[in-house]
Amino acid sequence: MSIPTKEALETIVAKYLPQIREIRQYLHAHPELSYKEFKTSDFIREQLKNTELEPLPPFLETDTVAFLNKDKAGKNVTLRADIDALPIQEATQCSYKSQNDGIMHACGHDGHIAMLLGAAMVLCEFKDELNGSVRFVFQPAEEGLCGGRDLVNAGALKNPEPNVVFGFHGWPGYKTGQFMSKAGSVTSACDLFTIKIFGKGAHSSTPELGIDPIIISAKIIEALKNIATDRFSPLENVLVSVCKIVSGTASNIIPETAQMEGSARYFNPAYGLKIQKYMKKIIRGICKIYGATFEFDYKLLYIPTINNRTAVDFSEKIATKYFGKHSWTTLERPVMGSEDFSFFIKSYPGAFINIGLGEDSSGLHTNTFDFNDLVLANGVTMFCALALEFLEKK
Repeated sequence: MSIPTKEALETIVAKYLPQIREIRQYLHAHPELSYKEFKTSDFIREQLKNTELEPLPPFLETDTVAFLNKDKAGKNVTLRADIDALPIQEATQCSYKSQNDGIMHACGHDGHIAMLLGAAMVLCEFKDELNGSVRFVFQPAEEGLCGGRDLVNAGALKNPEPNVVFGFHGWPGYKTGQFMSKAGSVTSACDLFTIKIFGKGAHSSTPELGIDPIIISAKIIEALKNIATDRFSPLENVLVSVCKIVSGTASNIIPETAQMEGSARYFNPAYGLKIQKYMKKIIRGICKIYGATFEFDYKLLYIPTINNRTAVDFSEKIATKYFGKHSWTTLERPVMGSEDFSFFIKSYPGAFINIGLGEDSSGLHTNTFDFNDLVLANGVTMFCALALEFLEKK
């Protein structure tokens, strides 16, 4: 057996491309939030009925894990897409605009699903040329709930274990269809925290009778910002951000409580516990000065995404072979965003690869974002080529 030619693969991708585009736009119009992707999951499984893939029973209710050549001897390639949307009111005017109020695919997961479903359709045409098995993972709850961790912990990567794992992410600001990645860290760890300050209410005209949780919160926010510069080398990338604060009911009442929420980001896996320790010390000290009490909850969530060098080099080789020598960009630095694909490649070799969505694309997590359908063919072809070529190599 030998793998299909580049031209043969492109011909089959072109055959399915109109259907893949329809899938992407349907998914965009029907977004669902993390761990509520029931209709999305049903739709994915319905599409797979028309393929030769073997879906497994759900591990987490809304996931779909399916195999091509599950019991065939040889290596396993695992391909992953995330499926959840974001709590954002869409502002685009496209014909397939979100039909679910306050929810939209603002991070391109609709495109990720469509590319992986497309790869499933295409690879079924080359089933006999695959010297091993391919696992397709449609993962829920990437946005903030770390569904990748939960799915891996539930055993989704067992029987067989993967020899390599690949995941894609559409990326604004780069040439349409360009592939980008690097060896080592590509995204940061991300922890989430909540701080609640308990003060003492009073009339705004008699502040001496109260303990103002808003003033205390301001002091805490200022101090937390300094953790990155005061506690870590300037050569390290550490961020502590308070992104939400809720307090008060009227303009003339000092409230009793204030609540803050935010995140901490870093690349050294050991820093999470250190940041938690420094934060608690700062909060306790400031509250003691003002006579307030507090509750502090800190969740270690996303770990850094660390690409395997061999998997990245292989990906660059395949991109160059199928799309030309200028189709690949080696990134200079990681980003401070986070990805639970990190848990897929914590114990297995793999690569997380960005695909350019165009220099003029709206940013991720904005209400005007829309996945660029011109990228779909490149994404499907690359998924398929990675699987075919990896299983072929000795």
